[in-house]
Amino acid sequence: MAMTKHNDLQQSETAVQVETIIRELAFAGKLSMDQLLVIGVSTSEVLGRRIGTAGTVETAARIYAGVDKVRGEIGFIPVFQCCEHLNRALVMERAAAERYGLEIVGAVPVPKAGGSMAAYAYRQLADPCLVEAVQAHAGIDIGDTFIGMHLKRVAVPVRPSIRCIGEAHVTMAVTRPKLIGGARAVYELETGMTSEQSAGTCE
Repeated sequence: MAMTKHNDLQQSETAVQVETIIRELAFAGKLSMDQLLVIGVSTSEVLGRRIGTAGTVETAARIYAGVDKVRGEIGFIPVFQCCEHLNRALVMERAAAERYGLEIVGAVPVPKAGGSMAAYAYRQLADPCLVEAVQAHAGIDIGDTFIGMHLKRVAVPVRPSIRCIGEAHVTMAVTRPKLIGGARAVYELETGMTSEQSAGTCE
């Protein structure tokens, strides 16, 4: 009984920790309604095991709960990355995939082909589908699953206050538009134009 209570406490703590770091990421990236947040998770790593060896849907459920709490408030679109056996395809709502013009692919993730996190998320969404790739506005990686291939350019690291969920290493990133131009380029709007700024125009 004592062990069960300890495990329940750990699982509850997992949901709270995930909620905390998702809030930090959303704040850092100014995430808003309908923007994409890619989430990669190894539940095996959370449990202190090697990635792909000991995942559980129970752990996935706690992580999902933390994500969903913040999603309900902000309205971002969570996109859950599958494991390498499904080529790191992603689980998301079909309506969002169609709105973004993403290529839908045919598979249903299960723990042994897709991963526990993707398998669990697929079964929670109203109308789930799998897409081949996204260019997300921000991302969070719990357990070194490598989400970089699904982030927009340019990725900017965000340091979470909680560096590990369970035993899994956490990394996060937001994205920004590419900065173009050279020595003359300006990247923030200023009110008015000084004579110095307007001198020597390029056209």
